[in-house]
Amino acid sequence: MNLPDQPGVSPFRPPAEQPWRWRLEDASGAEVSVTGDLAAQTFPSQGDAESWIGETWPELADAGVAQVTLFEADREVYGPMSLSA
Repeated sequence: MNLPDQPGVSPFRPPAEQPWRWRLEDASGAEVSVTGDLAAQTFPSQGDAESWIGETWPELADAGVAQVTLFEADREVYGPMSLSA
């Protein structure tokens, strides 16, 4: 009996190795730096990242963020998404 070839390295990586994050941008797409609790947030899942942006977008807009782009590690998932109401 022949067994199928064993798969190579699994593409799955634990969430800690694939953090979800938002790139905060101005209207031209340039990255915006913010401070405090809004800075450099990472999330274990897409849902957590989306919940956070849904709760904090008014504060981000007040800090000069016009749009955001979602990343999973280095992969762009979607965006830019405007923070205009």
